[in-house]
Amino acid sequence: MLFSRRGGQGGRCLLLSLLLFTACGAGSSQIHYSVREEAKHGTFVGRIAQDLGLELAELVSYLFWVASKSHGDFLEVNLQNGILFVNSRIDREELCKQNTKYNIHLEVIVDRPLQVLHVEVEVKDINDNPQVFRVREQRLFIPESRLLDSRFPIEGAADADIGTNAFLTYTFSSSDYFSLDVQASDELSKSLSPELRKSVDREDTPELRLLLTASDGGKPELEGTVQLLIMVLNINDNAPWFAQAVYRVHLLDTTNVPANGTLMTTLNASDADKSVNGEIVYFGNVVSLNINKQTNKKNKFKIDSSSGEIRLIGRLDYEETKSYKIQVKTVDKGGPPMSNHCKVLVEVLDVNDNAPELAVTSVLPVREESPLSTVIAFISLSDRDSGVNGVTCTLTPHVPFKLVSTFKNYYSLVLDSALDRESVANYEVGVTARDGGSPSLSATASLSVEVADMNDNVPAFAQPEYTVLVKENNPPGCHIFTVSARDADAQENALVSYSLVERRVGKRALSSYVSVHAESGKVYALQPLDHKELELLQFQVSARDAGVPPLGSNVTLQVFVLDENDNAPVLLLPGPGGGAGAPSQLVARLVGAGHVVAKVCAVDADSGYNAWLSYELQPAAGGARSPFRVGLYTGEISTTRALDEADAPCQRLLVLVKDHAEPALTATATVLLSLEDSGQAPKASSRALTGAAGAEAALVDVNVYLIIAICAVSSLLVLTLLLYAALRCSAPPSEGACGPGKPTLVCSSAVGSWSYSQQRRQRVCSGEGPPKADLMAFSPGLCPDLST
Repeated sequence: MLFSRRGGQGGRCLLLSLLLFTACGAGSSQIHYSVREEAKHGTFVGRIAQDLGLELAELVSYLFWVASKSHGDFLEVNLQNGILFVNSRIDREELCKQNTKYNIHLEVIVDRPLQVLHVEVEVKDINDNPQVFRVREQRLFIPESRLLDSRFPIEGAADADIGTNAFLTYTFSSSDYFSLDVQASDELSKSLSPELRKSVDREDTPELRLLLTASDGGKPELEGTVQLLIMVLNINDNAPWFAQAVYRVHLLDTTNVPANGTLMTTLNASDADKSVNGEIVYFGNVVSLNINKQTNKKNKFKIDSSSGEIRLIGRLDYEETKSYKIQVKTVDKGGPPMSNHCKVLVEVLDVNDNAPELAVTSVLPVREESPLSTVIAFISLSDRDSGVNGVTCTLTPHVPFKLVSTFKNYYSLVLDSALDRESVANYEVGVTARDGGSPSLSATASLSVEVADMNDNVPAFAQPEYTVLVKENNPPGCHIFTVSARDADAQENALVSYSLVERRVGKRALSSYVSVHAESGKVYALQPLDHKELELLQFQVSARDAGVPPLGSNVTLQVFVLDENDNAPVLLLPGPGGGAGAPSQLVARLVGAGHVVAKVCAVDADSGYNAWLSYELQPAAGGARSPFRVGLYTGEISTTRALDEADAPCQRLLVLVKDHAEPALTATATVLLSLEDSGQAPKASSRALTGAAGAEAALVDVNVYLIIAICAVSSLLVLTLLLYAALRCSAPPSEGACGPGKPTLVCSSAVGSWSYSQQRRQRVCSGEGPPKADLMAFSPGLCPDLST
C-alpha cells in the first residue's frame, strides 16, 4: 500500500517511501527490530521515526508507507508518534514453514534528499504448534518368525516450531515384546525403530497396540501421540485340526432325498493360522462297507469343500450297504500346505421298507383220490429287511390245504382234507407273507391248484325212464327220441357213449325195431310200427363212459305206438254168415213209442278215439219226418211215436256210422222196416224170430271171441298201468303245471267198440292247459235178433 502527501506550492518536498517485504534467513539492515509471532494487534515493535532520525512534523508530510503485495500489512507506522506496531496476526510457521528464522524487511524511502533506509523486523518463534504425526495410526506387519533384536522403522512426528520448540523426544507405552530404539543423526533428525525383544506368536498374540508419544522442548511443553498397531503376520506353522477324530451319523434307509440333498453333519475343522494359511478346504473319499455286487456305485454323499457340510444326495438302502466310511482330508492354503484327517462313519438304520417276497415252485395237479398230507407245492419266503421284520405265512381260509414249515422261511403246501373234483375242480389259493415291521408289509401270491379227475361218477340220466309216443306207420329210420346222460367227471371220464340193451321182442331182436346213435344218443325207429301188431315197445339204453374202468347206467324207454285212423268202421250185418245186403225187419203197427225195432252193429279195427263209433239217422228223402230214431252210441233203432195207418208200410232207414278221428271215417247201413198189421204180425214174428235166432247164434260166436280178446288186452293194459303208477309214486315228484296225471279208465257197456290212449310221460305242455290223459274201453253189445 502506498501513501503520499505533498506540501503547498514552492515548499520543500520530502518523499518518504516505505517498502515492506519478507526475507527468510539472515540479512543486513540499518535498523533491526524483533517481535513474537502471534502478537496481538497494536503490539509495539519500535520507534522507527526516532531511530531513523526523522522529525515527527516532517514525517507526517513526507512519509510514505509501502507494503509487499504478497504479504499482508502485518506492521504499520503510526504517523503521529512514529512508532512501528503490529497491525495483523503474524504466524511464522505459515509464512516461513520450516525455516529457522523469519524476518520482515522494510524499505523506507525519504525524499529531499532521496535516500532508502532499511529496517529488519525478526519474527520470534513461540511454542504454539504441537507434534503432529502424519497418520493417526501406524501399522507394522511383522512375521511371527522374525528373530529377536529385529528393528522395524516407523515414522516420527513433525513440529512446525523451530529451535527448542521443535526438539522432540519419544516414548513407548509399556510392552514386553518391543522397545523403542531412537537413532539421532542431528538434533532435529531422528530415526525411530521398535526393536523386538520377545518372540511373537500370531496364534497367541495376533496384534499389539502401542502408544508412541512425542514431546517438544518448548515452554510449555507440547505432546503428540500416535497409535502403533503391530500386526503379527502368520506363517503356515499350524496344521488344520478337527474337533473330533471320528464323526458318527445314523440315517434311515428310507430317507427321501430332496434336490439339494439332505444335511447329514457339518465337519468342524479349524486352523490356528490366519489369512491364507488358515483357509482350509475339505476332500472326501467314500468307502462302502460290506458292499455286495449289486450295490449301486453312484456316489451318495457330497462334501462341501468350503463349509465342510456333508450332504446325502442318493437314496440309502440298508439291504445293499449297511454302513459307509468317509475319509475326510482337510488342507490349508498355506505354502507349503498342511493337512489333517478324520473319519465319518455312516450307519444305515433298517426300516420296514421292503415287502416280503414269495417264490412258489412245483405247483402240481392233485388227484381227487390223493391221501392227506400229499405235497402240492413248495413255497419259499424272503424279506430284505432284518430284525423284527421277520416273515410269517398264511393261507386263505376255507381251502382243503395247509402250510407245513419245513425249514426257516420254507413251507410245503399239503392236502388237509379230501377232495371232490365234481364239487370244486380248481382252487385259487392265496398265500400271504407278512412281516413283523411297523407298519407291517405283506405280499400275496395266488396259486391255482387243479384237481385231477378220477372216474368215480357214473353217467346219470335225468329220469329213470322215459315214455315215448310214436304214431304208427312212421317212415323207416325216423328219429323218435334222444337220450342224454351227464357224467360229472371230466375229460375221457365224462365221454359218454350209448348202446341198446339187446333183448327179444317176440320172435325178433330189439335191434330190428330201434337203434341208438353211440355219440348223440338219438333213438331211431328202423321200420314202420303198426299199432295193431305192437302197441308198447319197452327197452333199455345203456350209457357208458370212457374211464378206466368204465362206469355205466341204464335208462328205460317205453315207446307207445299211437293208433292212426287208418280203418273205417265195418258193419256187422245180420244174416247167415253175416252176408252183405240191407237187413230187413218186420215191425207191427201196434208198437208204441220207444220200442226198439232193430239194431245196427259196427266195429272199427282202430283204437281209442279212432275206434269210438257214433250212429246218426240220415233224414228221409223229401224232408218227411221219420217215426224212428237211432241211439247215438248204441245203434238201436226205436220208434219215436206210435205208428199209425198214415205211415208208409215200407220204411227205408239210412244209418251213418262214423268214428271220432280227425278226419272221421264213416260207413253207412241201410235198414228196411216193413210195417204190418196185427194179424200178420204173428206169422211175421215167427219168421222173424226164426231168422233172428240164426243171426243171434252167429253173433254170439263172434262176440265171445271179441270179448275174450278185449279182456286179455285190458288185463295187460291194467298191469302196465299199475306198474307205471308204482314207478311214478316211487320217483320224486316233478314240478310245474304240466306234470303227468293219473290215467283215467272210462267204461261204457252201451258202446259197441273200445279204444285207449296212453298219457305221455314227457312234459308236453300247451298254452291252453294241462295235457289230455285219457283211456277209454268199450264193451261191444250184442245185436238183438231181427224178428219179423
